[in-house]
Amino acid sequence: MQTSIKEIIRSRRSVRTFDGKALSAEDNTALEAYIAELQNPFDVPVTFCLMNAEEHSLSSPVIVGAQAYLAAKVARVPHYELAFGYSFEKACIYAWSCGIGTVMLAASLSRSTFEKAMDVQADEVLPVASPVGYSADKKSIRETLMRKGLKADNRKAFETLCFKQSFDTALHKADAGVFADALEAVRWAPSATNGQPWRVVVDGDTVHFYEAKTMRDNSLGDIQKVDIGIALAHFDLVREEDGMKGRFVFDDPGLASPENTHYIVSFRRDV
Repeated sequence: MQTSIKEIIRSRRSVRTFDGKALSAEDNTALEAYIAELQNPFDVPVTFCLMNAEEHSLSSPVIVGAQAYLAAKVARVPHYELAFGYSFEKACIYAWSCGIGTVMLAASLSRSTFEKAMDVQADEVLPVASPVGYSADKKSIRETLMRKGLKADNRKAFETLCFKQSFDTALHKADAGVFADALEAVRWAPSATNGQPWRVVVDGDTVHFYEAKTMRDNSLGDIQKVDIGIALAHFDLVREEDGMKGRFVFDDPGLASPENTHYIVSFRRDV
């Protein structure tokens, strides 16, 4: 098992073609234990369940060979999208560290079946679910084409996502100081259609996170805020590995921002 969270984040790939084998008893137990204890910095409970695909008739047209799925639900309370994305991504990263493949699915789910299996109530949503299992030796043709179409291995340049003090000045990784590795991990976060909607402004010991909104909200909420939550999980895991202390706060600095770019949350480093 890799021990560095930076290596795990950088090596991780979405998996859509599985070998058809069930999780080992050891891996199943470890993943169950991890999701049972998962928390997020927004104090929003996210309920997880690891389910047998055949038993619950769970499927996705873009997935081959999956014997189980990981699903989660959350109540529609303030910051639920951030909490969901943060929590689900931590589960996926933990799974990858154990050699278990995942991929977050939203539009390609048999959604009503997943919602029934998770007993989703009227005030709750199930934004995404993921197959879990071991990657097949060879990707399906569909997976290969999907990855190519999404440019899944590409990311925007650091300085197009990160800024210094305001959106007027690009921030290069070499100038990002103690935040450099955590922000690089943000850059590599997965997102819907690989849209990478996060924007970051570093001002001294505070990092402000923004959403560059390009997608409309739907019945599940703002899916790009789920993406921001995923990126925040990457940031938090790496800053914790680096021994950095601090906390997330909702304290809009009131910066002038580009059109359709909205403040989300800040991280304030303890000094």
